[in-house]
Parts: sequence; C-alpha cells; structure tokens
Amino acid sequence: MRLSYVRELDEYPTGARRMKILTMAVLAILIGSYEGQIAPVVPLLLKDLNMTLATYGAVSGTAAVAGAIASILGGRLTDRLGRVRLLIPLMALTAVCCFAMTLVHSPRDLLIARIVLAFVDGVAMASTAPLIRDFSPRLGRAQAFGFWTWGPVGANFLAAAIAGLTLPIFNDSWRSQFVIMGCFSLVISVVIAVNIADLSPELRARIQHTERAATEVVDLRQPPRLRSLFARRNIWAHVVGISLWLVLYITLSLFGQTMLVGALGISSAQASTIMAAFWSLNLLTLIVTGRLSDRTQLRKPFSLGGTIAAVIVTAYLAVSLGQEGVSTGLLMVIGALLGGSLGVAYAPWMANYSEDAEDADPRLQGTAWGLFGFLSKGIAVIGLLVIPHVVEATNWQTWLFVALGCLVLFIPAIVLFNGPWRRPARTPVQTALGEAKG
Repeated sequence: MRLSYVRELDEYPTGARRMKILTMAVLAILIGSYEGQIAPVVPLLLKDLNMTLATYGAVSGTAAVAGAIASILGGRLTDRLGRVRLLIPLMALTAVCCFAMTLVHSPRDLLIARIVLAFVDGVAMASTAPLIRDFSPRLGRAQAFGFWTWGPVGANFLAAAIAGLTLPIFNDSWRSQFVIMGCFSLVISVVIAVNIADLSPELRARIQHTERAATEVVDLRQPPRLRSLFARRNIWAHVVGISLWLVLYITLSLFGQTMLVGALGISSAQASTIMAAFWSLNLLTLIVTGRLSDRTQLRKPFSLGGTIAAVIVTAYLAVSLGQEGVSTGLLMVIGALLGGSLGVAYAPWMANYSEDAEDADPRLQGTAWGLFGFLSKGIAVIGLLVIPHVVEATNWQTWLFVALGCLVLFIPAIVLFNGPWRRPARTPVQTALGEAKG
C-alpha cells in the first residue's frame, strides 16, 4: 500500500518535470547539511554551557559516529522502502530535532541532542544521492552530482550568513539560530514533499542512458544481492580509493583555517579569506568539469587529472607551511588551485562510482551511497580524533604530507575503475540537461 505523500512514477519523467525533481533532491541535501551546522555558534555555546573545546570535540566525534552508522543503515532502507517514503517524514523530524536544541542546558544535553540529530539526519540524507542517480541519465550524471555536492558546501555559507545577519538581532543568543533553522527546515520540507516523486521499483532497476533510452539489466523476479555489488574489484577500488582521497578533503574542511593560522601565524580573517578562495573555485569546477565529463562521457581522465594537479598543489602548500613570510595573495592562489583541482576530480568520480554500482545492480544504489556516507563520516571522526594528536606531536606540515601520501594512493585505484580513457569516435555531445530544454 502506498502512503499518501509518496508519488511513485511508472514512466520516466523528462524535461522540466525531471529537472524539478532533481532540484528538490539538491535542496534536500542543502537543508539536511544546514541542519547539522553548529560552527557559527560554537564560541557562544562553549561559554553558555561552561564547556571546554575538548569536550565539544568529543561530542562532535560521537555524533559523527552516529551519523556514519545512520548513513549505511539509511542506504539499505532506501533501497528496500523507496527514497521519498524515507526522506519526507525524516526531514520533518530533523526540523523538530533543531527545535529540541533550544532545550540544551548542559554538555550532556548537547551530546544527546547532537547524537539524535546526526542519526535522524544521516538516515534521511541517505536517500538524496540515490535520488540524484534515479533522475539523472548517464549523459548528465556528473553535472547532477556536482550540484548535489553544493549542498554540504553551500550549507557552510548559509549557516554563516544567517548567523551573521540574525545573531545581533537576538542579542547573540545561540538558541535563536536553531529556532530559525527549524522554521526554515519545516517550510522547505513542505516544498520538497509537494514537488518530489519516486520512481517505481521497475524504473529504478533500469540503467537510464538518456531521458528516453534505457537498458534493463536485472531480473526483477530475483531479489538484489549484496554480493553482486561487493564481489566486484572496481567497487572495492572506489571504496578504498575515495577513503584515502577524503583524508585531505576532510582535513581542509575541519581544520583549514586552524592549520593556516597555526603553521603560518596569519590572522583568522586572513585564513578565512584563503579558504573562501578554496571553496569558491571548488564549487565552480564541480559544475564545469561535471558538464565536460558528461559531454565526453569520460570519468577516469578527469579524476586522474584533477588528482595529479591536487597532488602537485598540495606538495607546494606543504613545503610553504615550513617557510616564513608567505604572502596572503600567494596562499589564496594556492588555495584556489587546490580547491579547483579537487573539484575537477570529484564530480566525475561520483558519476563513475554511481555507474559502476549501477552496472552491478541498479537496485543497490542506496546501499552503495550509504557506504560512501559511512566512509565520509568515518574519515571525519578519524580526523577529529587523530589529527590534533599528530599535530601536537609534530606539526601541521607533517600531517599535510600524510594527507598528500593518501591522495597519491588514490591514483592507482583509478586504474581499476570501469569506464573508457578515451572518447569513442561517435559519442553524443547533447547532455541530458540540454535535452531538458527541448
């Protein structure tokens, strides 16, 4: 029996209808990521709760573990129950969790509230990447995943901007931010619920090459088997490879400004400016490279080229951390080039991973992306627990060389991915986004 809020499509949507559903999936990951943002109010929170930074780190690490477990659980559930059936009620529940944050009065309260929010949000957001796959044919998938990646990154800007505008109005009350967050999330959840839809199990079991051309690759009479996914060498190459790649990305996400301030002695404002340059070019190259990858239908060359460029820039940055008098302008250029290089590699990798998992069994997309969510949050936990200790024992330059080594190890993994290195003689250049205009 279908629930009233679940609109299940028996025919693959095309044009503006498909684009609207994709937009809702991107909006969902943006709101889900925004709900998890707490960085803008951490100084106020520490003071109000009489909490040390170490205690806050332990709370954040524990919540990240809960989120990692939720991601892999949510991935399996979204394959079994459907995307929208899971997403809509849990998005509303995460909004309630934001309101519950206003009831926090001690570190223990904060721990409970963050664990519950991280778990519910982790299960809910496990549906978003499979939704992107479901509604993006292979001719437009890298660009679609590039927009999906805007969610986690854009949430940083959204939280910071709203806090900057509203905290003075509410006398620097950190609770005001969670009331705003809850209200905003509830409204957007209703918008998403009204506009989003799910594919029928029969449609989800297909590989969609364009809006109108699809391939049926599985026998629906047989249940999906995890072995069909994890018995493949290329899937393990993706899993291990991206885990190594994420070490640098998570380092910059969690400790970018802290690293620059501690290693170079620059101000927090200067460090934030440098990281802003990093994120700005990262956001741009995610979309531009995604479109180029779709037009050529090549994934591995972009992932390889972007990673090699990131290796070179990271090596230069690591050396620079050991020098004095490095100009802010040069650091901005280095930061922008590093962010741009990582963006070049990332969107095509996401499309490549989705397609390789799809080749195993299209019905296991949620499981595949749940595993990715588990890995990304797991690396964040390791970062929160390990990086400070390594830096205290050595310095930031040493850790950056460790992250560089992990990035280098991603390169041989690319060779094991499926997909061509060269563009076939006759490859259609019209993207799925272009089709939508027709």
